[in-house]
Amino acid sequence: MTMWIVSAVVGVVAGWQGPVPPVAVVFETSLGAITIEVNLAKAPVTSANFLKYVDDGLYNGGRFHRTVRPETETRKDVPIEVVQAGRGPRTPETPGYPPIPLERTSVTGLVHVDGAVSMARAGQDSATSDFFICIGPQPALDFGGARNADGQGFAVFGRVVSGMDVVKQIQVSPVRPGSQTLAPAIRIQSARRIDR
Repeated sequence: MTMWIVSAVVGVVAGWQGPVPPVAVVFETSLGAITIEVNLAKAPVTSANFLKYVDDGLYNGGRFHRTVRPETETRKDVPIEVVQAGRGPRTPETPGYPPIPLERTSVTGLVHVDGAVSMARAGQDSATSDFFICIGPQPALDFGGARNADGQGFAVFGRVVSGMDVVKQIQVSPVRPGSQTLAPAIRIQSARRIDR
């Protein structure tokens, strides 16, 4: 993410008179709508990154492509239950954005409860556009949790406020044999901000 985005959002948060209101985003999928409340106040950097992808239309044509549930989980030592989604195809007209710094749950106070929305990542400070939604509480994904070897956890930035029934349909959808890959993937038809 470019520094001007981070600075602008942090400046808005710091200069806001009173609490920073959440932003609502609706994902229209082939199985129904999922509405996410994005917490700019507590996770400003992660939220700004997510909203840039939304506002630039980069989740349109994207997909929910992964489900982690008991029968697909490969990490029997630290099992979790989530579904993961990503942006639409990259083209010269729809580039990505640089990875963002990790906003740890120990700093934001936002943890991986049922319906929490969090950024997927590999290494530290590597999150870009993929995000996941928790089905049930997933404390192993918080700072200090055992799911990631570095113990830094993942960055929660929002929560599902409507459409957990759709999330659960995605979670139980068919997968490729022996994998966590949804087959077929669940299409994201559009993602946009809405007034609530």
